[in-house]
Amino acid sequence: MNELDFKSLLTKIDQYFLVKKVGNQGDEFIVQGALLGDSSIDDIKRILKDEPYSLKFQSIEGDLQLRAKDNKPIVIKFPKIPRINLILFILTIFTTLLAGAIMEGVNPLKNPLGIIQGWPFSVTLMLILGFHEFGHYYYARKHNVNATLPYFIPAPTFIGTFGAFIKIKSPIYRKDALLQIGAAGPIAGFIVAVPALIIGLSLSQVVEISSAEIGITLGDSILIKFLTAVIFPNLNSTQDVLLHPIAFAGWIGLLVTMLNLLPIGQLDGGHIAYAMLGRKHDKVAKFALLALIPMGLLSLNWLVWAVLILVLMRTTKHPPVNDVDVPLSDQNKRIGYICLAIFVLCFIPIPFG
Repeated sequence: MNELDFKSLLTKIDQYFLVKKVGNQGDEFIVQGALLGDSSIDDIKRILKDEPYSLKFQSIEGDLQLRAKDNKPIVIKFPKIPRINLILFILTIFTTLLAGAIMEGVNPLKNPLGIIQGWPFSVTLMLILGFHEFGHYYYARKHNVNATLPYFIPAPTFIGTFGAFIKIKSPIYRKDALLQIGAAGPIAGFIVAVPALIIGLSLSQVVEISSAEIGITLGDSILIKFLTAVIFPNLNSTQDVLLHPIAFAGWIGLLVTMLNLLPIGQLDGGHIAYAMLGRKHDKVAKFALLALIPMGLLSLNWLVWAVLILVLMRTTKHPPVNDVDVPLSDQNKRIGYICLAIFVLCFIPIPFG
């Protein structure tokens, strides 16, 4: 239910109900007041019986409290796909197929059709990126926030892409909407990346550390260390795991999730941290950005990401929302804590060695 629907509901019941207080908690709108004259709860239920809301009544401090929650199924009507989004999507499929084929040892110059061998990596990575961005898109539409379809970014890199993004084209006024839109992407991507990593690890090979097959050394997060220990319990100090392309795509998915959850600016983590911390967010964001500098002693990647954040965002601050001082519901706080747990599980101190 949006604010206009709630005002319409109040108009319909004003002949039976004297409103004293209004507010919202999570996705519920709350009105507190008293029945007028000989009116009863049945009168309110009768006039609202055809409305798509679930209603709850309870007595609070001598008043009657009505809680209304949207009971309509959420229907996402996809707009016509803009040509640029479609072209970028197709190009990113091509570049990720190319990257995956090269991982499989294909020389695309000698064997152009061999590019199709890159499909395990391409499909897995595109699914992770796609679920991430459509998580944002779904919750933006749910909260009546105007957002574009995802833009995928093809790139001539060893993974074939610079990721994907959506554009938020209208303001987000409420903290609960900000948190849910920001959290939906990392959670959705994480849900796809974890099983991809498990499947990929089960298809991976154990090699000797001195083996010439080993290329780039990838860092481990807590989650990756745990899954590796479960799938390869007898791995010794002279051995390592040569990741299958599906596992590599899952690893990239966790890395992207971790980076997006940094509590800075308008990164996903910035949205979540601002919704959770309110006015305290700015200090946390500055500290997080400054922390990337000593992290650069472990890996230069952190310095590169710090520079990119400064260049692209120009600030660690987050745009304000109207209800910055209104506490979040327990349910929304749990979403924030889940994202914090995901960040900790995915954190890789030295991403590339």
